Amino acid sequence: MPAATPTACLVNGIATSQLAVQDRGLAYGDGLFETMRVVEGRLPLGDYHFARLELGALRLRMHADIPLIRAEAEQMARSAGDGVLKLILTRGLSQRGYALPTDPRFTRILLAAPAPSYPPERALDGISLFPCTTRLGLQPLLAGIKHLNRLEQVLARAEWQGDAFAEGLMRDWQGRVIECTMSNIFVHLDGTWVTPSLDESGVQGVMRDFLIDRLAAGGLRVVQRDLSLEELHASSEVFCCNSMFGVWPVVALENKRWGVGAQTRAVQAIAAQVFT
Repeated sequence: MPAATPTACLVNGIATSQLAVQDRGLAYGDGLFETMRVVEGRLPLGDYHFARLELGALRLRMHADIPLIRAEAEQMARSAGDGVLKLILTRGLSQRGYALPTDPRFTRILLAAPAPSYPPERALDGISLFPCTTRLGLQPLLAGIKHLNRLEQVLARAEWQGDAFAEGLMRDWQGRVIECTMSNIFVHLDGTWVTPSLDESGVQGVMRDFLIDRLAAGGLRVVQRDLSLEELHASSEVFCCNSMFGVWPVVALENKRWGVGAQTRAVQAIAAQVFT
């Protein structure tokens, strides 16, 4: 699917698409990002996005003005109407070397673009997962946050071409199921929804957190723990989710097949509330 052309771009609140080559986001991936769905001028999952951004800033020791960043994002969302807003926060400019600048001037970038268009049959009929061989490294300090270095996902997504697979399954170096290349994964196992723990690797997706909260509010607890490939195969239903497409049922992984079950359809309906 081709990338959507930005309809607007702000760098530090100024309408421009230019960035200094000395920016640490370019040199080291020293920063964070959020990709937010915009619906009728709103950021429906804004609270989740900015909570994750704040956590990421704390982990990376970036004392940025999160309220200012949120205010700018919400203003751009109102102008965009519908689509996607990508927020990038870097540590700004510095001289060569890894040492943190003594007086960092953070770079904040906002890009507005049309919403991605996914084939509707992915949500209706389900998708097949590609079994990625690229493994996720273990780094608790960076686990969960949306930092700028996504090379593991880039390499995993490069493992297949074409439309036969809509997503790829990613495991860590211990073989545990962690996530998909651009989404989180849930399995229905022994009557309970289980999603992998993200204490050592992976991205804590905002749709993942939204669904955990909504299911809990309805009396359905989601268990977050280590998940093996054997347990994934033994589950009765599987889906992946993110804040752009909502929920896609998973119907195939290599020789394993699943149906699109009633539990997954119920979760799809919950996720769809975000986009209405």
